[in-house]
Amino acid sequence: MRSVWRGAISFGLIHIPVRLYAASRDRELKFRMLHKKDFSEIRYARICKEDGKEIPWEDIVKGYEYKEGDFVILSEEDFEKADLKKTKTIEVINFTEEDQIDPLYYEVPYYLEPEKGAANAYILLREALKKSKKVAVGNYVFRHHEHIGVIRPHENLLILNQLRYDDDLIKPTDLNIPTRESIPKNEISMALQFIDQLTKSFHPKDYKDTYTHKIKELIKQKAKGHKTHVKKEKVVKSPKVQNIMSLLKASLEKTSKKKRAA
Repeated sequence: MRSVWRGAISFGLIHIPVRLYAASRDRELKFRMLHKKDFSEIRYARICKEDGKEIPWEDIVKGYEYKEGDFVILSEEDFEKADLKKTKTIEVINFTEEDQIDPLYYEVPYYLEPEKGAANAYILLREALKKSKKVAVGNYVFRHHEHIGVIRPHENLLILNQLRYDDDLIKPTDLNIPTRESIPKNEISMALQFIDQLTKSFHPKDYKDTYTHKIKELIKQKAKGHKTHVKKEKVVKSPKVQNIMSLLKASLEKTSKKKRAA
């Protein structure tokens, strides 16, 4: 694995040099854009608006338009000069119970690996978090943006979960969300029975991206020159309100049959 950042975890007077590694990968299928006429690949070029010429990466700089037509150019050194400590440090601000953080705020997970000589301090933080059943909340600068994140133990690892800021979330002010209505007790009771029937421990390995698998199979068939056929599926219509009870009963019966068969 290749580290994406090097710095340190800092809390109080304790300083733990660490490396940061991506803990997730992009599941997206990579498609190339082709010209419909002859299937030649389309290339995205960096074109100068002034002279229409393509610009190589080494001649491109970052500019901030502080007023129309006027730019301030920033180098990598400028980004570090703004706050060198934050670009090299995950500074722990406080500790909190993990269940106080709404999952809506979780964004990207990273693995934290101790640098040489930092194992004891790394273990200290990991075991202290485990025993306290708390997570560390800290801030840091990564890829030219300041982030907030939580450090938590996972088996023998420390994980950094990058969080969204509250301002990043779009408030659902324009959505037509139903208010609390009186639902018949027998419907609630049957819905709870259905939930009980489908309740089991969560194991991430039980869940697979079957759609991407089907797309890959389709690609294989087309690559071999075979015709592909779309399997017709029945479109499930939204249930009418008066059908909810019968649908719940049918759902319960279906899951009961599956459990007996298993």
